[in-house]
Amino acid sequence: MTDTVLNSNPFNQRVIEEFRANGGRVGGQFAGVKLLLLTTRGARTGLARTTPLVHVAHGDRLVVFASNGGAPTAPGWFHNLMAAPEATVEVGRERFPVRAELLEESAREDVWALQIAADPAFTDFRERASRSGRDIPLVTLERTG
Repeated sequence: MTDTVLNSNPFNQRVIEEFRANGGRVGGQFAGVKLLLLTTRGARTGLARTTPLVHVAHGDRLVVFASNGGAPTAPGWFHNLMAAPEATVEVGRERFPVRAELLEESAREDVWALQIAADPAFTDFRERASRSGRDIPLVTLERTG
């Protein structure tokens, strides 16, 4: 993807820079956390937007959580990805194209269990979103190239 714009969130931009400078490793609160960088195409602007996200492996796919910290609305990257499901992922030093789709319902609880075991804060995100009537989407990223 070309025409990449900087992430408008200064914190996320620092995480992206550290991730790229250190082959996918990030320190501080993200030390030891499985992060990836997801680059989507803006639904309105058409510009590429990169977001650092926590992920878990599920078979040969990666799964990301549109938690938005448990907010009542899904994050912008989720809306962009649903409008244009072709994206780019960076894991470690590797960069590759993916196609996104919602995780099948039958696998949701297993994937939630994996993520909550890795990071119990996701229990809180899920509960907060639920209180506002939102079910957090789980998105699979399947490698296409």
